Amino acid sequence: MMFPYQIRETIDKNIPVAMALGVLEYHSEHLSPGVDTLLVVRALDLLEKEMPLVIMPPFYYGAGTYAVEAPERNGGIHVDSQVLNQFARQLFYNLLRIGFRNIYVFVHHQSENFANGMPTDLSFKLAARQEIFAFIERERGDGWWGDKSSASYYDEHASGSDPFNWIHICPFMSAEIQSQFPIDHAGEQETSLMMAFCPECVDMKRFDNTKWYSQGAKKASLGYGNRAKALIISYMKKTMGN
Repeated sequence: MMFPYQIRETIDKNIPVAMALGVLEYHSEHLSPGVDTLLVVRALDLLEKEMPLVIMPPFYYGAGTYAVEAPERNGGIHVDSQVLNQFARQLFYNLLRIGFRNIYVFVHHQSENFANGMPTDLSFKLAARQEIFAFIERERGDGWWGDKSSASYYDEHASGSDPFNWIHICPFMSAEIQSQFPIDHAGEQETSLMMAFCPECVDMKRFDNTKWYSQGAKKASLGYGNRAKALIISYMKKTMGN
């Protein structure tokens, strides 16, 4: 929805460019399959009202896997991580060519151990590094790091201004927030978050008591979700320098 002059202003002012990265995955009968993506989409919509921010179209087609349920008649979609990596490389190549240097991709799916990573976020993390390296090599040629012009590299790295900070792949919830609101699958935490961020995609009348992983949803509440929501919004703002 932006005009070209607004894109140029974004580049000149180094305004954050953010994208929701997620999956379509079965979340029991009381939640929609889009949970992991919708949470980030709704958070970014709120943040856009509070800070300068450009929102990219969300990407729903991550490596959802069929670990929870088979896709037939349930709606889950799984795209192999190697395919995701190739897509992400093309995406980041284009964003860097446009001129963006302050890119954030937020992931909720399987982010409970984000330091080690899971297929979706690892595919995008690797692609970010690959395309930054490729972009710099195209611009500066071989030996760019060893050139005198890169003598300040370690100082820039320490300050967070080096090229490898052009693209950030971030968890939707920090480790600190997760310690207070532990991640689950369609249980108390995710159901409460959906009540707070996307209530139209929660229908507790359809709750399936046979699923072990969603039993905690019986304790879900809007109050629990709103407490987590406030911390998430604050964390995301801080992550993007606001």
